[in-house]
Amino acid sequence: MGRSFSRAELESFRDAEVPDLVGPDVRLLFVGINPGLWTAATGTHFAHPGNRFYPALLRAGVIEEPIDPAAGMSEAERDVLRRRGIAITNLARRATAKASELSRAELVEGGERLRALVAEVRPRVVAVAGVTAYRSAFGVPRAEVGPQPETMAGSALWVVPNPSGLNAHETVATLAEAYAEVGRAAGVLPPLPGSGTMPS
Repeated sequence: MGRSFSRAELESFRDAEVPDLVGPDVRLLFVGINPGLWTAATGTHFAHPGNRFYPALLRAGVIEEPIDPAAGMSEAERDVLRRRGIAITNLARRATAKASELSRAELVEGGERLRALVAEVRPRVVAVAGVTAYRSAFGVPRAEVGPQPETMAGSALWVVPNPSGLNAHETVATLAEAYAEVGRAAGVLPPLPGSGTMPS
């Protein structure tokens, strides 16, 4: 949509907070690490033009129409996500230029807040986007991407790859694969043919 910000404009949003996107019937809760400055400037999660979150959701079939959040998401676009049972929050609330600016204490505190949110909204699946932040927030240094052995307040818990453009290990295709997996687990997508599992 062609929106751009100067460095000074973006810096003015440092430490700002972005409200959670949560609807009445949450099936799949995506958890980012913390808002970037572009996200804070637009009030829209995963908004940076280099972020692959929405292209990967589209490729996975989790959403059916493209969403371009770079200039901020419209209420209609937010409603598309809510109707699909998708919610978005962050481990840490304050916006930074890089996730590495967060302290471990902030991530641990964010993990506690996340548990409270999950207990309140009861998603089928919680998908934390970023294994390094997950390990720090929950004190599980050996955790790997994929389904986790423990649940969170009764919800299935997964770690999925971080869609940031800074994560060079992933492509839209590999992210889409991971997001389709949590989408199926949450009942947002139908099970694979022949998998023998039905959404509850």
